[in-house]
Amino acid sequence: QVQLVESGGGLVQAGGSLRLSCAVSGLTFSSSAMGWFRQAPGKEREFVATISRSGGGTYYANYVKGRFTISRDNAKNTVYLQMNSLKPEDTAVYCCAAAYAALPSEILTTRRYDYWGQGTQVTVSS
Repeated sequence: QVQLVESGGGLVQAGGSLRLSCAVSGLTFSSSAMGWFRQAPGKEREFVATISRSGGGTYYANYVKGRFTISRDNAKNTVYLQMNSLKPEDTAVYCCAAAYAALPSEILTTRRYDYWGQGTQVTVSS
């Protein structure tokens, strides 16, 4: 059974930082591209960042570029999202997702992600 479990969310003031983690089990982690997505109340889910299977390729949404960093540790089956300079508009539930055997050309396609975590709440106060 594939499981993705996020942690690290919480309440932080604007300008602060948080580091999210997503632990993956039941899946060949090193064969999966990993992504972070978020959904704010009343809004659709949106892409945040993704990282290729090897970690050599990373891609970010424009609204987080320069503030967020995605990384992975294939030995620990874990993907991270370092979030700096947080803004109130970053408030959302953040979910990680896995795209097994995804090609580099596929990792920006949300529907390519096969497995999803339950999410962790991030709240940024002004």
